[in-house]
Amino acid sequence: MSRWEEAALRVREHLSTRIVGMDDATEKILLCILTRNHALLVGVPGLAKTLLISSLSELLDLSFARIQFTPDLMPSDITGTEVLAGGDDDGRAFRFLPGPVFANIVLADEINRTPPKTQAALMEAMEERQVTSVGVRYPLPEPFFVLATQNPIEQEGTYPLPAAQLDRFMFRIRIDYPAEDVEQRVARRVSRRSEPELKPVLGREEMTAFRDEARGIVVGDSLERRIVEFVRSSRPETEGAPDFVKNWIEFGASPRAAQALLVASRARALLHGRTHVREEDVVALAPDIVRHRLVLNYHATAEGIRAVDIVHRLLALHFETARPATETERQPFWRRLFARTAKTASA
Repeated sequence: MSRWEEAALRVREHLSTRIVGMDDATEKILLCILTRNHALLVGVPGLAKTLLISSLSELLDLSFARIQFTPDLMPSDITGTEVLAGGDDDGRAFRFLPGPVFANIVLADEINRTPPKTQAALMEAMEERQVTSVGVRYPLPEPFFVLATQNPIEQEGTYPLPAAQLDRFMFRIRIDYPAEDVEQRVARRVSRRSEPELKPVLGREEMTAFRDEARGIVVGDSLERRIVEFVRSSRPETEGAPDFVKNWIEFGASPRAAQALLVASRARALLHGRTHVREEDVVALAPDIVRHRLVLNYHATAEGIRAVDIVHRLLALHFETARPATETERQPFWRRLFARTAKTASA
């Protein structure tokens, strides 16, 4: 077992003392952090998204800040503002008071509840890794990650992120309801008197070493070519694009999707103790990397087609190990939610 496999195992073991049944989401968030990228988590309230992120910050020995986005939140509320400081003797002068964005891991809770002006301020920080106030640039701490959340149920009074801003997130991670046995274990934990203390597992130097080592992971020419072809085939204007892409997609994935796939696949291979990327790495990561980069047309919306359905069909065309989506996965979220509710009521 490689040292990175051991590190990932230690992270999972420590997290399991607080969180149950979120291994897939944990791995993708960890990959995001280790490659200096950002992630968008989508799930209904009460699925421990905040606890997962704050616990990871403790295990990685990183500072953590949570911002609750609301319709009245201003850009200065997250980036910081100029305040008048100083006494009568020293004279008064303006100084910059940093906002909560000056942390290593920033949880942007319900990012779609704040107006575009505030969203744009956060996106600038994500891209430039700095904040500008009164013409002065203030660098954000390194490393810097934004993990944003969205509630898929309530859409009234929200401001959906534009496609250009969604493209800034490496992953769009779907967190669904836990299985019955997992939920029973979660329910038992409310009787605990206190949360177990977490100690750092990975330091900043180790995270830097991981990024440097991940760059050296080999991606075969054939696999690299298929990754690019897979992303290009999501664009309806591309020659040879499948008919279902031309029928359902308005705009396909950007070149940033291919970059993200290569970076994340290298990191996943290293985390699994390998020196080269396999097809399975690409297939495992592609849905959460590509789905939010597709803009569907009204035909797809009318037929109940989801972006992840199209991603699965494209994967099946380009990768032998890709499995087709199950009937349950093809159903819209609201229909799956209704089916669960009906099943529970009948029981």
